[in-house]
Amino acid sequence: MDFRKESEKKEPLAMFSQSSLTDIILLLLIFFLLTSSFVTNFGIKVNVPRAEAGTTAEAQQISVAITSEGNFFVNGEQVSRGNLSIAIREANQQRPNSTLVVRADRDARVDDAVQAMNIGKALNLNIVMATERD
Repeated sequence: MDFRKESEKKEPLAMFSQSSLTDIILLLLIFFLLTSSFVTNFGIKVNVPRAEAGTTAEAQQISVAITSEGNFFVNGEQVSRGNLSIAIREANQQRPNSTLVVRADRDARVDDAVQAMNIGKALNLNIVMATERD
């Protein structure tokens, strides 16, 4: 039943509603933000040395970052020098048959990198030194 008079009849709006388009763009934005978080980003800033040739590491890896101040990070968690072997051993138990990736700052002491590599050798891990391509 239409209770309006003939002169009061309203025409339907001819405008295009953009609310559904806004919803789609918002969903796409959320999708890309979530999927971009799956990219492996290392939170510790380390200036690794440069190399002319390089290889990509496998997904099964144990990352040891060594800063120029001599701080050690195993898979993003800071550990002390004395607990480095324990942390690498625990990471190896969680991810068996993995590769030890040493990401030492170019200003870090060589002794610190060698210590991490010796622990990896004792655990029979494949050892890779992370570098940047020229």
